[in-house]
Amino acid sequence: MSGRHTTITTSATADAPSRRDWVALGALAAGLGMIVLDGTIVGVALPAIIQDLGLNLTDAQWVNSLYAVLLAALLLSTGKLADRWGRKTMFMVGLVVFAGGSLLAALSGTAGALIASRAVQALGAAFIMPSTLSTVKALFRGKYRSPAFGVWGAVMSGAAAIGPLVGGALTHWASWHWNFLVNLPLAAIIAVVGWSSITNTRSDVRERGADVDGAMLSAIAFGALVFAIIEGPAIGWLTPTADFSIFGWVWPATAPVSIVAIALVVGFVALALFVAWERHRAKVRRSALLDLGLFQVRTFSWGNLAAAMVAVGEFAIIFVLPLYLTNVLGLNIMQSGLVLAAMAIGAFISGASARHLAAKFEAPGTVLIGLGLEVVGVVVLALVMGPGTAAWLVALPLVVYGVGLGLASAQLTGTVLRDVPVASSGQASATQSTVRQIGSALGTAFAGAALSVSMSRTLPAALDATGLDAAQADQLAEATRQSAGGMIPQLQAQAEQHPLGPET
Repeated sequence: MSGRHTTITTSATADAPSRRDWVALGALAAGLGMIVLDGTIVGVALPAIIQDLGLNLTDAQWVNSLYAVLLAALLLSTGKLADRWGRKTMFMVGLVVFAGGSLLAALSGTAGALIASRAVQALGAAFIMPSTLSTVKALFRGKYRSPAFGVWGAVMSGAAAIGPLVGGALTHWASWHWNFLVNLPLAAIIAVVGWSSITNTRSDVRERGADVDGAMLSAIAFGALVFAIIEGPAIGWLTPTADFSIFGWVWPATAPVSIVAIALVVGFVALALFVAWERHRAKVRRSALLDLGLFQVRTFSWGNLAAAMVAVGEFAIIFVLPLYLTNVLGLNIMQSGLVLAAMAIGAFISGASARHLAAKFEAPGTVLIGLGLEVVGVVVLALVMGPGTAAWLVALPLVVYGVGLGLASAQLTGTVLRDVPVASSGQASATQSTVRQIGSALGTAFAGAALSVSMSRTLPAALDATGLDAAQADQLAEATRQSAGGMIPQLQAQAEQHPLGPET
């Protein structure tokens, strides 16, 4: 009995992380929080950026979406590189690249420069994100791994939810440029702490070759599909309704088929080729970006689907709601941030109770409760919203939504990895991060497309009531749609001084 007791104690002591490991967890969580925060901090500042740089709706969507699209496209590849080169090395390189992209974004004076800077930020974030979870998995074992994963999941949801408040405060009290400049001191502090505390772990598995073709196919597939969703409402799904130009190259409106239709075909073909290629790599026992056999594990498949749906809903709200609060309800940037911070309040409230609920209902049950609360929050929000709705009435259902978001996000990591073999858990973690990023990109894209289509259908009829002729109404409707609703306050102010219709 004594010998057995000694063995248990020794095992528990061996699993116990050191003080340095806990400091490393703090640095890793801060790095993760910084890049997740950057995915949502820009949303509430979009109205100010649109006005300052003259962005149209498509530009605004790309400022949000490009970051998530590139992050999703690169995560599987950078996760493999981190396993080979060392996770601490990739984490540090990512911090430098991300800080450089943030500086370029803050100095941007045009839509093109800002979008390009977001691409640099995405590259840095792609180095950082997979390094965080795989390092946590390597440093924490036994009973300590679950709370460490809990910290990772809580930071993922909490940083995304608090982004609008931080973005609103920085934009209101300083300028939208500080949404990017704030990353510079954060990255410096994280780098100093991380350099002295993070152990440079690597994977012991050495498979033959590098899956370059798989990386290219995944990037083409995800990029082309999300591009099509973003551009479809603006330039036509099958036949072009407007010119599309990028870097001086133009796809004309007179072309027989829209570039969106071509992008959809390219995206689906690339996705099919990616799946076939990954199966081939596994069959010949060479390094593959994605082990498709993981999707035969039910908790892994359903957990990833849930993660994607959570991200779609969250980022759709974060993209559209700031535009509504600012342009329709007339709130300033800070007020909009405070309303959206209701999600963060809800997420932090649920963060404390998620562990206790999981003990009673298990992780999958807790995720389902969270998803149910998210649906309730969205439905109530849709019912109460209107041109004269008070800000506090919009915030209340967002608290409910945030509670659901916190419950679901906090337990998803454990659910996804629960039944995955230990040898495949690193790749499974990278896959979950990729799915989350694809969901966030699609959420922004779907919301922007729905907003564009809605305004295209409703604005002409609304302007007809003012007495404008059809040509004038169509022109104003298109200008309002292209400005992502930014012209609404101007039209309201003009209508108060001079009627829009013909003088009588």
